[in-house]
Amino acid sequence: MRQPSVISRRVAAAVVVLVVGSGAAACGPQNSKGSDGTSGAAGKPAKGGTLTVLNSNPQEDFDPARLYTSGGGNVPSLVFRTLTTRNREDGAAGAKVVPDLATDLGTPSKNATVWTYTLKDGLKYEDGTAITSADIKYGIERSFAAELSGGAPYLRDWLIGGADYQGPYKDKKGLASIETPDAKTIVFHLNKPEGEFPYLATQTQTTPVPKAKDTGTKYENHPISSGPYKVVKNEGDGERLVLERNTFWSAATDEERKAYPDRIDVRSGLDSAVINQRLSASQGADAAAVTTDTNLGPAELAKVTGDKTLAARVGTGHFGYTNYIAFNPKVKPFDNPKVRQAISYAVDRTSVINAAGGSALAEPATTYLPNQKSFGYTPYDHFPAGKTGNPAKARELLKEAGYAKGLTITLTHSNEKNFETSPEIATAIQDALKKAGITVKLQGLEGNDYSDTTHSATKEPGFFLAHWGADWPSGGPFLAPIFDGRQIVKDGANFNSGFLNDQAVNKEIDEINKLTDLDAAAQRWGALDKKTGEQALTVPLFHPVYKRLFGQDIKNVVISDWTGVLDISQVAVK
Repeated sequence: MRQPSVISRRVAAAVVVLVVGSGAAACGPQNSKGSDGTSGAAGKPAKGGTLTVLNSNPQEDFDPARLYTSGGGNVPSLVFRTLTTRNREDGAAGAKVVPDLATDLGTPSKNATVWTYTLKDGLKYEDGTAITSADIKYGIERSFAAELSGGAPYLRDWLIGGADYQGPYKDKKGLASIETPDAKTIVFHLNKPEGEFPYLATQTQTTPVPKAKDTGTKYENHPISSGPYKVVKNEGDGERLVLERNTFWSAATDEERKAYPDRIDVRSGLDSAVINQRLSASQGADAAAVTTDTNLGPAELAKVTGDKTLAARVGTGHFGYTNYIAFNPKVKPFDNPKVRQAISYAVDRTSVINAAGGSALAEPATTYLPNQKSFGYTPYDHFPAGKTGNPAKARELLKEAGYAKGLTITLTHSNEKNFETSPEIATAIQDALKKAGITVKLQGLEGNDYSDTTHSATKEPGFFLAHWGADWPSGGPFLAPIFDGRQIVKDGANFNSGFLNDQAVNKEIDEINKLTDLDAAAQRWGALDKKTGEQALTVPLFHPVYKRLFGQDIKNVVISDWTGVLDISQVAVK
């Protein structure tokens, strides 16, 4: 996910804004799909009632073609089923991919360049008609239409002919690389081996869309449900979304979604402080409310922690996300590895974490990959700075680099108060580097300007704050965009900030992509992370931790390491 902002995007998950850690300490039971746990209010979860969702960001573009989600998304996953999906369990178990519409994770052949899926029996839309493989093919094809852009780019990159396909509105023939030999079988032909295709199949672009019901850009107002809920109201481009039961959905075909509430009322466009105040007060309908995008801030968390009743209503989650310093080795003095190493030694991670909200909201990072097993996390610390930095070692390296009297550099950061790339983090780094004889001037940029500048191959600064989140819990979408030289983009959004184009690294990425054993692939991603880390092209700083309140009547809280946030498909209000 290239640079996130809330959990669905890649910006780097640009989605998220989010979290991390090894093993989420989710508030709630270590729930399995075959049992009913309890959390929040006392008693076992039961069907019925209305769940209210209070969010800051509207659920815009509620069309499966246009959504950029991980694991099928949170609210979207209630309406849109996909070929595969995330495992709906707490912590590390929730980072696994499992079948959804398909009977299994797919059958690879021809060195993982062909993937075949078979649909389950009894799948139906909200109108009672059967879901077919042709509907999934059409749903994918319409995501290529320019007017329905916004989704993840992988299918365009991976499918044979995908780069030139313009979607079904312009090209009635469709994509020949997606075959549907019968109503229950769909076959994908890829232009290169992709062992992680089961992860990609969780994206909403694999949601079935009946061609006869497609209304183009208006489809988002009433998309045809394949999940447990259907859309009965969509106002203000997703600012108010009301969902009610899809009576043709069958739990017998869906092991993942509990679908306890009768109705789900999503209200967005709210100020984060207001959301947390309402969840804290838990009055009226807010007693049965949750948020999927609003964290507790440092001040709010301190208040909540001092109240045992409120503290019991805080869900803690970890998402694959890393905040770090990025170097552009084309800019002096960062072309000198010893300068980059010196800065790595000088960083005071304790002060950075304090600037990010404290240890309850951030965990120190010395590896680029998040510290979760699914990513292949392999511990390393090539430039040990300890908890508060090692200025003596930094000075030693600076001297070797020809800067015995120190040097002056500029750190570019965002002016947004996001506790990630914001002035507080930049100031903490400035103070730490000063102890090593490095004078840091701060350059703050507004949101869009910051993004455009740091992601431009021609305008990228030499020293700036960055972050990256996972499109799915694997090392692939984490390391490839940042360290694969073939992904350097000269005209457009570039994420390989270090402009690394190492043939050995590129080859290893290709070799790992051939693996269909996801555990074996994870180990290789971890080893590659350790290898690229030696070049000091980034300085990992911290992984965020998500702390979110939920109403007093909420039961069955499940928070997986895939999303790091409460899974509303598991929540009950009765």
